[in-house]
Amino acid sequence: MGKNKLKRFTESETFGNMIQPQREDVMRGLPLRGHWGKQHFKNDKPIVLELGCGHGDYTVGLARLFPEKNFIGIDIKGARMWRGAKTALAEGLTNAAFLRTEIELIELCFAEHEVAEIWITFPDPQIKYKRAKHRLVHPNFLDKYARILCSGGKIHLKTDSEFLHGYTSGIVQMMGYEVHEAYYDIHHQLRHNPEHVLFTIKTFYEQIWLAQGKAISYLCFSV
Repeated sequence: MGKNKLKRFTESETFGNMIQPQREDVMRGLPLRGHWGKQHFKNDKPIVLELGCGHGDYTVGLARLFPEKNFIGIDIKGARMWRGAKTALAEGLTNAAFLRTEIELIELCFAEHEVAEIWITFPDPQIKYKRAKHRLVHPNFLDKYARILCSGGKIHLKTDSEFLHGYTSGIVQMMGYEVHEAYYDIHHQLRHNPEHVLFTIKTFYEQIWLAQGKAISYLCFSV
């Protein structure tokens, strides 16, 4: 492990907004499960997750825009989340937190109907067929999300992958889920609405894709 990464790990252990349980602890049942609002955020505001949050750009950006909601970025790579957690602390964003764990364990971290919305921003499309089960929008994952989401809770997918957008659209249609919004190229289709939340926040990877001229798609649906 590089010195810089080790330094970030050490510093992040002092962050009150970063929860880093061991896998064994999650498997036994995370104490915060079902109590995130009351025990961590100390309020009853809706809880929104960002899965595979990386540097936490969207988690922090959404927390700035919507103080009436609580946001939790989830990723297994703590050195990346360090940036988002540090920024949230520096800005006094008490409605932003970060959880270091594997997304497949999400049901052990959140209780039924505890989550209002889920954001999935620029996930690995896992294009190879043998990797399909690792897609964060695979039916197995969607079933997990459905159990922790409130009735009518929304899932937002933002991606540069035409393949993943099409795959997800097919799954959503097959499963009979309700689609709220769908755009194949937000910067073309929503160019007359520059205040849309999809433009307000740009993740680290989104800026790279935009610089390369890639189209950014968006799909919002309920499970």
